[in-house]
Amino acid sequence: MNKTEQDQLKKEAATKAAKMVEPNSVLGVGTGSTVAFFIDALGERKEKEGFSLKHIVTTSNRSKKQLEGLGFKVDELADIDQADLTVDGADRVDDNLDGIKGGGGALTLEKNVAINSKKIIWIVDESKLVHHLSGFPLPVEVLPVSAEQNFKRFEAEGLKPQWRLDDEGKRYVTHYGNYIIDLAADPTPVPHGLADYLDHTVGVVEHGLFLDMCDEVIIAHSDGTIEDKKKK
Repeated sequence: MNKTEQDQLKKEAATKAAKMVEPNSVLGVGTGSTVAFFIDALGERKEKEGFSLKHIVTTSNRSKKQLEGLGFKVDELADIDQADLTVDGADRVDDNLDGIKGGGGALTLEKNVAINSKKIIWIVDESKLVHHLSGFPLPVEVLPVSAEQNFKRFEAEGLKPQWRLDDEGKRYVTHYGNYIIDLAADPTPVPHGLADYLDHTVGVVEHGLFLDMCDEVIIAHSDGTIEDKKKK
């Protein structure tokens, strides 16, 4: 599948998700290439239907800029109580609708928005689907002060840590001024157990295991069909 075909699939899935957003609701908007199509589809609804939202919060400056360019007012997470719905992408999704996120480096805000949402929908193309979480390094955001110690601990645990680097070959710095260590152990070992280990590791700010959170995944398949898979 070439990029043009993949983008068309993403657009179809994103358009379906945009139709599911209720007017005058509180919406959480994620980040990434598929979400960019979702935002465009919201803009089309705004133009054609006069569609409006009570509040919108987003997980990245890129999404915020795109939304504002379409005439939407974007609020901060602290300005709302809870989102009615959050729509985001995912780097990997398994059969249980558990996922790995954070490939774009926004995992901490993404998880904060997700946990404060009544419902979560992910939009993906079929290349993101796996039976068990695998095929994508697990991002872990860590405090710089103890990042070296965290790296060594992850190495000793056999998690195959790698520093995430920016375009200049320097350590990637997140929105919050932290580093990201990507764990390349594949497949992801015992996701719930690993999540618990990371949750209790001092110096870890957040990790990209999004478990027991997603309610529904809209999947664009290469045969042109759109699958709507809901949590069992």
